Amino acid sequence: MLKSYFSDDVEAGIDEAGRGCLAGPVFAAAVILPRDFSNAQLNDSKKLTAAQRDKLRLVIEKEALAWAVASCTHSEIDKINILQATYKAMHNAISKLEIFPERLLIDGNRFKNYKAVPHHCIVKGDGLFASIAAASVLAKTHRDEYMLQLHHKHPVYCWDRNKAYATAIHVEAIKKFGLSPYHRKSFQLKSLQPQLIFPEN
Repeated sequence: MLKSYFSDDVEAGIDEAGRGCLAGPVFAAAVILPRDFSNAQLNDSKKLTAAQRDKLRLVIEKEALAWAVASCTHSEIDKINILQATYKAMHNAISKLEIFPERLLIDGNRFKNYKAVPHHCIVKGDGLFASIAAASVLAKTHRDEYMLQLHHKHPVYCWDRNKAYATAIHVEAIKKFGLSPYHRKSFQLKSLQPQLIFPEN
């Protein structure tokens, strides 16, 4: 069972999804759970099936004291780099919370200070603290939902299955069809593609 709280403060768990993808936005979620929240299935979203994540998303969005999701587009990622875009998405998610957190629990080893709110970076925190795991689920499911919409625009990349991660199918599609308008140009993908770029639409 995951830990409920790190301290006596009102805590928000923070996590991202899509940081390592070749296309699309990076998403971040912030979640404040009740102190007595408990769910045996809740875990790091990467260890759950899509069906489990979708079910947990409904529970989290219903039972959380506050939750929010934000994103930074592929264009923003190319402009400010993926690390800064991840921080921006996290900050935007925190700012959208209806309850202001007194402490932040961040999945990972780096974070950019948000105002004067104390924070703790916890490596693999989504497998330790319920609020981070909940944020992991929301970030992942909201991004997957968005990538499914983009898949219908550009089905050749199979984003319905790979969500724009660097799978063999995705890389081969880039080599064959070139980059879509949603690919992250700063990710050094030009070596993978022929001289073909999809027009903006």
